[in-house]
Amino acid sequence: MSQNLQPLFQIFQKFLLPVIRVLVLAYIGLAIALYFGQANMVFMPSKDVLETPKSIGLKFEDIQLTTKDNVNLSAWFVPAKDNNPIGKAVILFCHGNGGNIGNRVSYLPIFKDLGLATFLFDYRGYGKSEGQPSEEGTYKDVEAAWQYLTQERKIPPQKIIIYGESLGGAIASYIAQTTAQQNPQNPAAGLILASTFTSISDRAAELYPFLPIRLLSKFSYNSIERLPNIKIPVLIIHSNEDEIIPFHHGEKNFQVANAPKKLVKLRGDHNGGFLDSLETYRNGINEFVQKI
Repeated sequence: MSQNLQPLFQIFQKFLLPVIRVLVLAYIGLAIALYFGQANMVFMPSKDVLETPKSIGLKFEDIQLTTKDNVNLSAWFVPAKDNNPIGKAVILFCHGNGGNIGNRVSYLPIFKDLGLATFLFDYRGYGKSEGQPSEEGTYKDVEAAWQYLTQERKIPPQKIIIYGESLGGAIASYIAQTTAQQNPQNPAAGLILASTFTSISDRAAELYPFLPIRLLSKFSYNSIERLPNIKIPVLIIHSNEDEIIPFHHGEKNFQVANAPKKLVKLRGDHNGGFLDSLETYRNGINEFVQKI
Protein backbone atom coordinates (compact mmCIF):
# COMPACT_ATOMS: atom_id res chain seq x y z
CA MET A 1 0.00 0.00 0.00
CA SER A 2 1.39 3.38 -0.96
CA GLN A 3 2.30 5.75 1.80
CA ASN A 4 -0.24 8.25 0.42
CA LEU A 5 -3.14 5.83 0.93
CA GLN A 6 -2.06 4.49 4.30
CA PRO A 7 -3.52 7.42 6.33
CA LEU A 8 -6.85 7.00 4.53
CA PHE A 9 -6.88 3.30 5.25
CA GLN A 10 -6.17 3.96 8.92
CA ILE A 11 -9.05 6.44 9.09
CA PHE A 12 -11.32 3.87 7.45
CA GLN A 13 -10.31 1.17 9.94
CA LYS A 14 -10.61 3.44 12.95
CA PHE A 15 -13.80 5.33 12.19
CA LEU A 16 -15.77 4.10 9.17
CA LEU A 17 -15.42 0.34 9.60
CA PRO A 18 -16.97 0.31 13.11
CA VAL A 19 -19.87 2.42 11.83
CA ILE A 20 -20.45 0.05 8.93
CA ARG A 21 -20.36 -2.93 11.29
CA VAL A 22 -22.95 -1.31 13.55
CA LEU A 23 -25.20 -0.51 10.59
CA VAL A 24 -24.92 -4.03 9.19
CA LEU A 25 -25.67 -5.58 12.57
CA ALA A 26 -28.62 -3.23 13.07
CA TYR A 27 -29.96 -4.14 9.61
CA ILE A 28 -29.63 -7.86 10.32
CA GLY A 29 -31.17 -7.40 13.76
CA LEU A 30 -34.17 -5.55 12.31
CA ALA A 31 -34.66 -8.23 9.66
CA ILE A 32 -34.55 -10.97 12.32
CA ALA A 33 -36.95 -9.07 14.58
CA LEU A 34 -39.41 -8.61 11.73
CA TYR A 35 -39.15 -12.24 10.69
CA PHE A 36 -39.84 -13.66 14.14
CA GLY A 37 -42.19 -10.91 15.31
CA GLN A 38 -44.37 -10.48 12.24
CA ALA A 39 -47.28 -12.50 13.63
CA ASN A 40 -47.67 -9.88 16.36
CA MET A 41 -47.76 -7.18 13.68
CA VAL A 42 -50.33 -9.00 11.55
CA PHE A 43 -52.68 -10.15 14.33
CA MET A 44 -53.72 -7.75 17.08
CA PRO A 45 -56.56 -9.55 18.87
CA SER A 46 -58.40 -8.43 21.96
CA LYS A 47 -60.06 -10.92 24.29
CA ASP A 48 -62.36 -8.32 25.86
CA VAL A 49 -65.69 -8.07 24.02
CA LEU A 50 -66.81 -4.62 25.12
CA GLU A 51 -70.04 -4.38 23.11
CA THR A 52 -72.64 -6.74 21.69
CA PRO A 53 -75.57 -6.07 19.36
CA LYS A 54 -77.71 -5.81 22.50
CA SER A 55 -75.63 -2.77 23.50
CA ILE A 56 -77.23 -0.88 20.61
CA GLY A 57 -80.68 -2.40 20.96
CA LEU A 58 -80.44 -5.19 18.39
CA LYS A 59 -81.55 -8.78 18.85
CA PHE A 60 -78.96 -11.45 18.10
CA GLU A 61 -78.12 -15.10 18.53
CA ASP A 62 -74.91 -16.03 20.34
CA ILE A 63 -73.43 -18.96 18.42
CA GLN A 64 -70.47 -21.29 18.78
CA LEU A 65 -68.77 -22.69 15.69
CA THR A 66 -66.33 -25.59 15.55
CA THR A 67 -63.67 -25.65 12.84
CA LYS A 68 -62.47 -28.76 11.05
CA ASP A 69 -59.40 -28.77 13.32
CA ASN A 70 -61.67 -28.63 16.40
CA VAL A 71 -61.23 -25.01 17.45
CA ASN A 72 -64.31 -23.41 19.00
CA LEU A 73 -65.18 -19.95 17.68
CA SER A 74 -67.56 -17.27 18.91
CA ALA A 75 -70.10 -15.81 16.47
CA TRP A 76 -73.25 -13.69 16.32
CA PHE A 77 -76.23 -13.87 13.99
CA VAL A 78 -78.15 -10.59 13.75
CA PRO A 79 -81.46 -11.09 11.89
CA ALA A 80 -82.75 -8.62 9.34
CA LYS A 81 -86.30 -8.80 10.76
CA ASP A 82 -88.15 -10.89 13.32
CA ASN A 83 -90.49 -12.32 10.68
CA ASN A 84 -87.78 -12.59 8.00
CA PRO A 85 -84.42 -13.34 9.64
CA ILE A 86 -82.44 -13.55 6.40
CA GLY A 87 -84.01 -10.51 4.76
CA LYS A 88 -82.62 -9.62 1.34
CA ALA A 89 -79.35 -11.42 2.08
CA VAL A 90 -76.91 -12.30 4.86
CA ILE A 91 -73.63 -10.43 5.25
CA LEU A 92 -70.88 -12.90 6.17
CA PHE A 93 -68.60 -10.40 7.91
CA CYS A 94 -64.83 -11.06 8.04
CA HIS A 95 -63.33 -8.42 10.31
CA GLY A 96 -59.89 -6.83 10.29
CA ASN A 97 -56.76 -7.72 12.23
CA GLY A 98 -57.46 -5.77 15.42
CA GLY A 99 -59.92 -6.14 18.29
CA ASN A 100 -62.81 -8.56 17.82
CA ILE A 101 -66.45 -8.63 16.71
CA GLY A 102 -67.37 -6.40 19.64
CA ASN A 103 -65.59 -3.56 17.85
CA ARG A 104 -67.80 -3.95 14.74
CA VAL A 105 -71.28 -3.31 16.12
CA SER A 106 -71.37 0.10 14.37
CA TYR A 107 -71.91 -1.72 11.07
CA LEU A 108 -74.99 -3.58 12.25
CA PRO A 109 -77.63 -0.79 12.14
CA ILE A 110 -76.48 0.10 8.61
CA PHE A 111 -76.91 -3.44 7.35
CA LYS A 112 -80.19 -3.89 9.19
CA ASP A 113 -81.63 -0.67 7.70
CA LEU A 114 -80.75 -2.06 4.26
CA GLY A 115 -82.77 -5.22 4.97
CA LEU A 116 -79.70 -7.40 5.52
CA ALA A 117 -78.92 -9.94 8.21
CA THR A 118 -75.35 -10.10 9.51
CA PHE A 119 -73.22 -13.03 10.63
CA LEU A 120 -70.06 -11.99 12.48
CA PHE A 121 -67.48 -14.44 13.78
CA ASP A 122 -64.20 -14.09 15.62
CA TYR A 123 -61.09 -15.76 14.28
CA ARG A 124 -59.21 -18.11 16.57
CA GLY A 125 -57.51 -16.15 19.34
CA TYR A 126 -59.92 -13.21 19.04
CA GLY A 127 -62.65 -12.38 21.55
CA LYS A 128 -64.13 -15.54 23.04
CA SER A 129 -62.73 -17.81 20.33
CA GLU A 130 -60.17 -20.42 21.29
CA GLY A 131 -56.72 -20.93 19.86
CA GLN A 132 -54.02 -18.75 18.35
CA PRO A 133 -54.40 -16.87 15.06
CA SER A 134 -52.56 -17.91 11.91
CA GLU A 135 -53.19 -17.42 8.20
CA GLU A 136 -54.22 -21.03 7.61
CA GLY A 137 -56.25 -20.90 10.81
CA THR A 138 -58.28 -17.90 9.65
CA TYR A 139 -59.09 -19.75 6.44
CA LYS A 140 -60.38 -22.70 8.46
CA ASP A 141 -62.37 -20.24 10.58
CA VAL A 142 -64.18 -18.68 7.63
CA GLU A 143 -64.84 -22.14 6.20
CA ALA A 144 -66.59 -23.00 9.48
CA ALA A 145 -68.66 -19.81 9.22
CA TRP A 146 -69.66 -20.62 5.64
CA GLN A 147 -70.53 -24.20 6.55
CA TYR A 148 -72.69 -23.01 9.44
CA LEU A 149 -74.70 -20.64 7.24
CA THR A 150 -75.16 -23.00 4.31
CA GLN A 151 -75.49 -26.37 6.08
CA GLU A 152 -76.85 -25.71 9.55
CA ARG A 153 -79.03 -22.70 8.75
CA LYS A 154 -79.72 -23.93 5.19
CA ILE A 155 -79.16 -20.47 3.70
CA PRO A 156 -78.63 -20.66 -0.08
CA PRO A 157 -75.21 -19.33 -1.17
CA GLN A 158 -77.04 -16.92 -3.51
CA LYS A 159 -78.36 -15.23 -0.37
CA ILE A 160 -74.90 -14.72 1.17
CA ILE A 161 -72.76 -11.64 0.56
CA ILE A 162 -69.17 -12.13 1.70
CA TYR A 163 -67.78 -8.96 3.29
CA GLY A 164 -64.12 -8.43 4.15
CA GLU A 165 -62.80 -5.51 6.17
CA SER A 166 -59.06 -4.73 5.83
CA LEU A 167 -57.20 -8.00 6.55
CA GLY A 168 -60.62 -9.67 6.43
CA GLY A 169 -60.77 -8.84 2.73
CA ALA A 170 -58.09 -11.43 2.04
CA ILE A 171 -60.04 -13.97 4.10
CA ALA A 172 -63.26 -13.03 2.30
CA SER A 173 -61.63 -13.42 -1.12
CA TYR A 174 -60.33 -16.83 -0.04
CA ILE A 175 -63.77 -18.16 0.85
CA ALA A 176 -65.34 -16.57 -2.24
CA GLN A 177 -62.86 -18.35 -4.50
CA THR A 178 -62.86 -21.63 -2.59
CA THR A 179 -66.62 -22.09 -2.41
CA ALA A 180 -67.10 -21.12 -6.07
CA GLN A 181 -64.50 -23.70 -7.10
CA GLN A 182 -66.18 -26.35 -4.97
CA ASN A 183 -69.64 -25.56 -6.31
CA PRO A 184 -69.37 -23.38 -9.44
CA GLN A 185 -73.11 -23.59 -10.13
CA ASN A 186 -73.96 -22.26 -6.69
CA PRO A 187 -71.57 -19.45 -5.63
CA ALA A 188 -72.11 -16.63 -3.16
CA ALA A 189 -74.19 -13.63 -4.19
CA GLY A 190 -71.31 -11.19 -4.12
CA LEU A 191 -68.05 -10.09 -2.56
CA ILE A 192 -67.39 -6.76 -0.80
CA LEU A 193 -63.81 -5.72 -0.02
CA ALA A 194 -63.55 -2.70 2.26
CA SER A 195 -60.18 -1.01 2.90
CA THR A 196 -58.36 -4.14 1.75
CA PHE A 197 -54.73 -4.44 0.68
CA THR A 198 -53.67 -6.19 -2.53
CA SER A 199 -51.51 -8.56 -0.48
CA ILE A 200 -49.84 -8.35 2.88
CA SER A 201 -46.42 -8.57 1.20
CA ASP A 202 -47.22 -5.60 -1.04
CA ARG A 203 -48.13 -3.44 1.94
CA ALA A 204 -45.17 -4.61 4.02
CA ALA A 205 -42.81 -3.84 1.14
CA GLU A 206 -44.15 -0.27 1.10
CA LEU A 207 -43.58 0.09 4.82
CA TYR A 208 -40.10 -1.46 4.79
CA PRO A 209 -38.66 -0.74 1.31
CA PHE A 210 -35.08 -1.20 2.57
CA LEU A 211 -35.68 -4.85 3.57
CA PRO A 212 -36.13 -8.00 1.41
CA ILE A 213 -39.64 -8.22 2.82
CA ARG A 214 -40.98 -10.73 0.29
CA LEU A 215 -38.28 -13.18 1.36
CA LEU A 216 -38.90 -12.53 5.05
CA SER A 217 -42.70 -12.66 5.01
CA LYS A 218 -44.40 -15.74 6.45
CA PHE A 219 -47.80 -14.48 5.30
CA SER A 220 -49.49 -14.20 1.93
CA TYR A 221 -53.09 -12.97 2.37
CA ASN A 222 -53.13 -12.30 -1.36
CA SER A 223 -56.42 -10.81 -2.55
CA ILE A 224 -55.14 -9.48 -5.87
CA GLU A 225 -54.06 -12.97 -6.91
CA ARG A 226 -57.48 -14.45 -6.15
CA LEU A 227 -59.70 -11.74 -7.62
CA PRO A 228 -59.20 -12.72 -11.30
CA ASN A 229 -60.54 -16.19 -10.39
CA ILE A 230 -63.65 -14.88 -8.65
CA LYS A 231 -66.64 -14.68 -11.01
CA ILE A 232 -69.28 -13.16 -8.71
CA PRO A 233 -70.14 -9.43 -8.48
CA VAL A 234 -67.49 -7.45 -6.59
CA LEU A 235 -67.77 -4.18 -4.69
CA ILE A 236 -64.56 -2.40 -3.67
CA ILE A 237 -64.95 0.24 -0.94
CA HIS A 238 -61.92 2.36 -0.03
CA SER A 239 -61.16 5.83 1.31
CA ASN A 240 -58.66 7.98 -0.55
CA GLU A 241 -57.63 9.26 2.90
CA ASP A 242 -56.88 5.79 4.29
CA GLU A 243 -53.68 6.12 6.31
CA ILE A 244 -53.14 2.39 6.91
CA ILE A 245 -54.00 0.77 3.57
CA PRO A 246 -53.45 3.42 0.86
CA PHE A 247 -56.17 3.97 -1.73
CA HIS A 248 -54.08 2.59 -4.59
CA HIS A 249 -54.51 -0.90 -3.09
CA GLY A 250 -58.27 -0.59 -3.60
CA GLU A 251 -57.72 0.71 -7.13
CA LYS A 252 -55.46 -2.22 -8.02
CA ASN A 253 -57.91 -4.74 -6.58
CA PHE A 254 -60.66 -3.12 -8.63
CA GLN A 255 -58.59 -3.27 -11.82
CA VAL A 256 -58.06 -7.03 -11.65
CA ALA A 257 -61.59 -7.93 -10.47
CA ASN A 258 -64.03 -9.35 -12.98
CA ALA A 259 -67.18 -7.51 -14.02
CA PRO A 260 -69.71 -6.81 -12.74
CA LYS A 261 -67.76 -4.66 -10.32
CA LYS A 262 -67.95 -1.24 -8.71
CA LEU A 263 -65.53 1.02 -6.82
CA VAL A 264 -66.95 3.26 -4.09
CA LYS A 265 -64.64 6.04 -2.88
CA LEU A 266 -64.97 7.21 0.69
CA ARG A 267 -63.33 9.95 2.72
CA GLY A 268 -62.03 9.52 6.24
CA ASP A 269 -59.48 7.29 7.92
CA HIS A 270 -59.03 3.53 7.73
CA ASN A 271 -61.33 2.61 10.60
CA GLY A 272 -63.86 5.44 10.49
CA GLY A 273 -64.26 6.16 6.80
CA PHE A 274 -67.53 4.24 6.52
CA LEU A 275 -69.04 6.51 9.19
CA ASP A 276 -67.45 9.73 7.87
CA SER A 277 -68.92 8.92 4.44
CA LEU A 278 -72.02 7.14 5.72
CA GLU A 279 -74.38 8.16 2.92
CA THR A 280 -71.89 7.18 0.20
CA TYR A 281 -71.10 3.93 1.97
CA ARG A 282 -74.74 3.07 2.55
CA ASN A 283 -75.79 3.93 -1.01
CA GLY A 284 -72.92 1.93 -2.47
CA ILE A 285 -73.91 -1.21 -0.60
CA ASN A 286 -77.61 -0.70 -1.30
CA GLU A 287 -77.02 -0.36 -5.06
CA PHE A 288 -74.81 -3.43 -4.99
CA VAL A 289 -77.44 -5.49 -3.16
CA GLN A 290 -80.19 -4.39 -5.56
CA LYS A 291 -78.21 -5.63 -8.57
CA ILE A 292 -77.28 -9.08 -7.35
